[in-house]
Amino acid sequence: MKKIVILLLSTGVMLSCQKQKFETVIRNAVIYDGSGKASYKGDVGINADTIAFVGDLSKATGTTEVDAKGMALTPGFIDTHSHHDWGMFEIRDMPSCVSQGITTIVVGQDGGSNFPLRDFYSKVEAATVAVNVASYTGHNTLRDSVIAGDFKRFCTPEEIEKMKAMVKLDMEEGSLGLSTGLEYDPGIFSHPDEVIELAKVAAESNGRYISHIRSEDRYFWKALDEIINIGAVTKMPVQISHTKLAMKSIWGQSDRLIKRLDSARAAGINLTADIYPYAYWQSTMTVLFPNRDFTNRKTAEFILNEIAPSDGMLIGRYSPDTSYVGKTLTEIAALRKTDPPKTLMDLIAEIEEKKGDESIIATSMEEKDIAEIMKWPYTNICSDGSGVGRHPRGYGAFTKILRQYVRDEKVLSLEDGIRRMTSLASDNLGISKRGRIEVGNFADLVLFDPATVADKSTPKKPQLQSVGIEKVWVNGVEVFVQGETTKKYPGRIIRRNK
Repeated sequence: MKKIVILLLSTGVMLSCQKQKFETVIRNAVIYDGSGKASYKGDVGINADTIAFVGDLSKATGTTEVDAKGMALTPGFIDTHSHHDWGMFEIRDMPSCVSQGITTIVVGQDGGSNFPLRDFYSKVEAATVAVNVASYTGHNTLRDSVIAGDFKRFCTPEEIEKMKAMVKLDMEEGSLGLSTGLEYDPGIFSHPDEVIELAKVAAESNGRYISHIRSEDRYFWKALDEIINIGAVTKMPVQISHTKLAMKSIWGQSDRLIKRLDSARAAGINLTADIYPYAYWQSTMTVLFPNRDFTNRKTAEFILNEIAPSDGMLIGRYSPDTSYVGKTLTEIAALRKTDPPKTLMDLIAEIEEKKGDESIIATSMEEKDIAEIMKWPYTNICSDGSGVGRHPRGYGAFTKILRQYVRDEKVLSLEDGIRRMTSLASDNLGISKRGRIEVGNFADLVLFDPATVADKSTPKKPQLQSVGIEKVWVNGVEVFVQGETTKKYPGRIIRRNK
């Protein structure tokens, strides 16, 4: 009998005759465990940083007791493509994350990362922040450091060897793998073989590859072939960042895209994707010119006709004249008494001349494509946002999924929407013990009301906090309660599973 009792307790099954005590007991929850399976009513017991029990705790007690009142209890949301490290050390309680249920951020995206990761990790651990942090190693960061002079060229074999050594160093420190931003300088000038050589180093350490692919518009299908080929050659998992069809002439081709993704997976390539729930992106004006021909009027006209209309291009940052922030290109053209193509070229020329800073929020996608890509079984949710940016995704991506795509439009069931924010995200990253409500996993949890949860942030007011998120725990510690951060900092560095 003694052996049976030990076995039952070790699996988290509560014996009716046994009265247990936990540090925290969450009662009367509707549990969505992250698997995508049907929800169920139950309780969760937490000890230290770990989920110690899931089931019926009516005969147990907790030092802290929480009545969930029938609200949804889910794993903490995992932001697989995040820029929430921007401003993280100044805003350590991370309200942009925790107020929408994010408990883990994955940074080092679009080819840009902190190098060496060892130093970045040490800084995070010394500062302490509210959420968990994982990172990739950025190709553009490495390329910037090894190329002397003109970067508009292929790397030499010697430069590639230097970058390979840098990738290996970061992999030893727990980097998730290699990230690329192949629409950005200087990565846009890299030969595909250069990327493959670096990816191989990450693959040797059981790493992954994530990419802002070489084109999301004009050359999309060729760019898609490149990431699929990287997966085929290296045999490593590959993920498409913030997947989108960002040009009018490829709108409506989500079926073609999904067939290509399915074909790659059928061929044995571990290909996955992430997506955020907005028809507009935030980046630089210059990224719209893949040939960097900023004075070519025909290119500017093509951009405004096919990719981002002038009335859908909002200025997010513009250091030469901050009064332009929040205005559209159409409005700025009227102020300057020039037409939109010339205005776009002139704005870039001024930035180049003054070595200034700029960004835009541009509408380039169609809602139907977003929904279809989101429904692909291997697409998880991300924000691609930050707490200090102009794009509303920084404060509202995950709650917008729950409001629009789950509750209002029913593109996803609540169970599946949560799966894409939790267990699928952890699987696509190779992160263990997070993303599922299971005994032995870390106690990253979100309690929210499915009937009221909603995003509030907009391009005009991007820092408006979401509603409906009741409580958030990170490693067993409450970091967000009823609209307020708790000023506790239990977040940890998450290193790659070796």
